[in-house]
Amino acid sequence: MVSLLMAMLASYTALDMAGRVAAAKGRAASWWLAGGSVAMGIGIWSMHFLGMLAFRLPMTMSYDPTITFLSLLIAIASSLFALWLVCQSKLEWPQLCAGAAIMGAGICSMHYTGMAAMRMTPQIHYNLPMFLLSAAIAAVASGAALWIAFRLRRGAKGVKRLRAGAAVVMGLAIAGMHYAGMAAARFPANGRCTMPGTGVTTGWLALLIILFTGGVLGIALIISVLDLRMEARTAILASSLAEAKEELHFLTLHDGLTKLPNRSLLLDRLAQHIEHARREKCSFSVLYMDLDGFRQVNDAFGHHTGDRLLVEVTRRLRGTARSSDTLARLGGDEFVLLASVCDPTDAVPLAEKLVTAAREPVEVEGRALQISISLGIAICDGRQENPRDVLKDAEAAMYHAKALGRDGYCFFESSMSDDAHKQLRLLQDLRHAEERQELVLHYQPKFSAREGTLVGVEALVRWNHPTRGLLPPNEFIPLAEKTGLIFQIGAWVLDEACRQMSVWGDEGHTEWTVSVNLSALQFNHAGLQQMVRDVLDKHALESRYLMLEITESTAMRDADASLGILRQLDAMGVRISIDDFGTGYSSLLYLKRLPASELKIDRGFVRDLTHDTEDAAIIAAIVALGHALNLQIVAEGVETREQQEFLTRLGCSTLQGFLLGRPLPADQFIEAVRQRELSVA
Repeated sequence: MVSLLMAMLASYTALDMAGRVAAAKGRAASWWLAGGSVAMGIGIWSMHFLGMLAFRLPMTMSYDPTITFLSLLIAIASSLFALWLVCQSKLEWPQLCAGAAIMGAGICSMHYTGMAAMRMTPQIHYNLPMFLLSAAIAAVASGAALWIAFRLRRGAKGVKRLRAGAAVVMGLAIAGMHYAGMAAARFPANGRCTMPGTGVTTGWLALLIILFTGGVLGIALIISVLDLRMEARTAILASSLAEAKEELHFLTLHDGLTKLPNRSLLLDRLAQHIEHARREKCSFSVLYMDLDGFRQVNDAFGHHTGDRLLVEVTRRLRGTARSSDTLARLGGDEFVLLASVCDPTDAVPLAEKLVTAAREPVEVEGRALQISISLGIAICDGRQENPRDVLKDAEAAMYHAKALGRDGYCFFESSMSDDAHKQLRLLQDLRHAEERQELVLHYQPKFSAREGTLVGVEALVRWNHPTRGLLPPNEFIPLAEKTGLIFQIGAWVLDEACRQMSVWGDEGHTEWTVSVNLSALQFNHAGLQQMVRDVLDKHALESRYLMLEITESTAMRDADASLGILRQLDAMGVRISIDDFGTGYSSLLYLKRLPASELKIDRGFVRDLTHDTEDAAIIAAIVALGHALNLQIVAEGVETREQQEFLTRLGCSTLQGFLLGRPLPADQFIEAVRQRELSVA
């Protein structure tokens, strides 16, 4: 029974080793082949000797060590051949039959060599039919074992159960061959052992073989299991590393937020499109898109809201573009679409769809956010060689669309490239304007409508460009807002205006106030209140001397948020002015709650005042509204005496315009004030 169990254990070990050899590569496969053949050979050999030890003769038996060891070597050699054969890529029937014959012969040789180790006299004789039967069983068992091992060498679901069942069958076959061979042996009745006391006795041999063989097979299986687990863990690690590598490769070529191709991948695909257009003599379109109003949303509600807005816009743009087109994000709020559209008339419907898709309000965290797209289109016919040049052309067209009023599209023209280069040079100069002390403030006076006395000034920034001369705000402030430089410039304007107001206050002009304009980006910046407080403390200026001007559209973009910011500023003592009043869409419900000090009537209503009764009616309504809300009314853009007199009669509190005084640098402004006082006196 022990020999039968040993045969089954040896068979299972053989099947497991076959799987390990087949799975291993390189030198590891050679080590597994060598170790597996030793373990398998020892297992088969031990089954043979345990079976022989189960045989009882009426004499003391011992075994020749040399011949016994030779039988072990034969078993190991047969196992080596078997493992090598089943680990080949293919095992055709001719190979299987030849292998079964060779392995069967090896097992028979091992068995009958082991029998020869029983040195007896007279010699052992064998029954020829039983001898042939044992050889046939060895060949058939070997063939079955080879076929089963070949089929079960690869790991699969349930393979361990299949190997266990196959080991039982193989063990029975191996034991059948052995006991058929033993049945073929004919021992003489008067036989005796010719090596008494000099060979290996059977008293302790059975226990030694059981312990040794069980240990060898057990160690082989344990090593196989541990190696299999290590291999599994290595495979998991390798898979994880492969996934990480693939993800890293994806991230190097795609935007992390929207999962769209990034600039690197876009340039590669753009180069492929250019080559294809050159080869096939066709064209394609590059559509460069920039989101209008995104920065204001990002600054007002935070980056989390901005990110969700970008994801939703990406979804809409993807839904509009075709599956064959490439939509990429260059960073920030800029997108590019490569479309297989060769004619401008075909590009127009696509551009209109994209603009319309972005125009619809986006619902984010209960807020309906409104943005738009400025889109530039460049048609590429393959004559361009550098993908970056094609992108620059489309970008130049996009900026032209912004200049035309945004929320639309524009095709590239060669003249736009020059404008784009000028804008780039202007931006580079603007980055260094403050440190080079090129920014200056001009101050425009504000006069009481009835008394004609100077009540305050408005600080207006100018850029003294080294080559282009003195530039007004409309030539560089939009660029500063686009690039974020508005925060740096706005902080400088506020600091310089408060410094100058502090100087004038020390000179006795304590009845003046200084007005500073805030852009929408500045107004929604989280650090606005602290910056104002720090500047006032820096120049020891009382907050009542400072008036901050924000446009009506800025105040009403998010009325609840604006109300909170304005109340904080009002609590500091800073005065608030609503600029360009009448041009936006104010809600009277919010307007009456805003802690504003004055309303400024937009110059567009004043320009044609004496010739347009509708403008007069609008101004009269604004004045009445302001008085009802206890607000000062400022009219700007006063350029004629008729306008001055008419606005005074309507009830405006303060007037401002070229008729009363142009913006001047601080020293010239004071001189102009002195001259005015002397003329009045």
